[in-house]
Amino acid sequence: MKRIILGISLAFSLCMQAQTFDVDMTKPVPAYTEEAGYGIDDVISRVCNGQSEDGANSQYISFLVPDGNYTVTMVIGSKKKAASTTVRAENRRLYIHDLKTSKKQMETVSFVVNKRTPQIDDKTKVGIKDREKLYLTWDNLLTLEITGDAPAVQSIHVERNDKCPTVFLCGNSTVVDQSFEPWASWGQMIPVWFDENVAISNHAESGLATFSFLSSRRLDKILSMMKPGDYVIVEFGHNDEKDKRPGRGAWYNFSYGLKVFIDQVRDKGGNIILCTPTMRRSWEKDNRTIANTHGDFPAAVRAVAERENVPLIDLTEMSKTFFETLGFEDSKRALVHYPAGTFKGQTNAFADNTHFNPFGAYEVAKMIVMGLKQTNSPLIQNLRPGWTDFNPSQPDDWNTFHWTPSPMTEFIKPDGN
Repeated sequence: MKRIILGISLAFSLCMQAQTFDVDMTKPVPAYTEEAGYGIDDVISRVCNGQSEDGANSQYISFLVPDGNYTVTMVIGSKKKAASTTVRAENRRLYIHDLKTSKKQMETVSFVVNKRTPQIDDKTKVGIKDREKLYLTWDNLLTLEITGDAPAVQSIHVERNDKCPTVFLCGNSTVVDQSFEPWASWGQMIPVWFDENVAISNHAESGLATFSFLSSRRLDKILSMMKPGDYVIVEFGHNDEKDKRPGRGAWYNFSYGLKVFIDQVRDKGGNIILCTPTMRRSWEKDNRTIANTHGDFPAAVRAVAERENVPLIDLTEMSKTFFETLGFEDSKRALVHYPAGTFKGQTNAFADNTHFNPFGAYEVAKMIVMGLKQTNSPLIQNLRPGWTDFNPSQPDDWNTFHWTPSPMTEFIKPDGN
């Protein structure tokens, strides 16, 4: 059953809804109702017709709130047992990763969740794809997923936050908040590194290029939400490079599209950051060197950034180093490479050399943070204390990376390649 996308009449009525909630998680929480405005949400039935991985350990709780940023404060731990808790929001957006607490130990953690709907104003809305109509990202609820090996949450406080800066993300399937396991992207991993003074709003979608992003009014939506001083991070190229029509190459059409982003963001008082595209796992014949499948597109991003005096994060070079350091075989561990039967109902093997799995997306998110540090972005002042600097030539060990999967899986490759 599809979620109802918020229309303009409902948007006005939501303004009357509560924007602050307190939930005692030590007591039974009622099922979600619109009248109550919050509750335990049967997301699996609504999004994937009740199909889920066996042994899934996720609980969803949703809040009916207007578009905006919301500070979520959670007391995590248990008086009775040791716990290991992960918290994600909306489309598997990571905020708390495998937080371990001993018996009777309590940790208070705060973070900011951005919630939005497709509506821009009373006449226009984002042109979302059919597949996006099931996304938790675009509905009228702020949804939290509580999971982990042994999750334990004592309380949840949700409160509107109109002051913190927002970082808006623009891009394709390498950036989008992927809804289903085993797919993942850096845009849904990067929130875990920022404290309660920064919001991440990911507007990327699989299969998009610069102009399809613009024509579907996604930048218009961002500009309608943006405050002066907010940030926009842009990564395109994977899909732009497939358009072989005259004038559609890296140096004209693509470069012009990036200039449109720059001019419109700056006109609204925002700060824009450009990223070169992540590499594909495409090897030269020696199986030791990653081949450039992007042609002139990374160079075009660098040229536009230099010409327009825009900060640049070179994901092309960092992801190339990352793959080559892992090597021919182990680099598969960062992407959606899984034998048949890894997931319930998976009859065919996955061998995707473009789309990241949770480990790979987690590592690329660290590359973004390092890029912010290298460009001296003010955003790095709001990194969590647990952050340690990352070097793609010394990546984390995929053997020890721990991820509690969400219960929902999908075997259809995301749009784009």
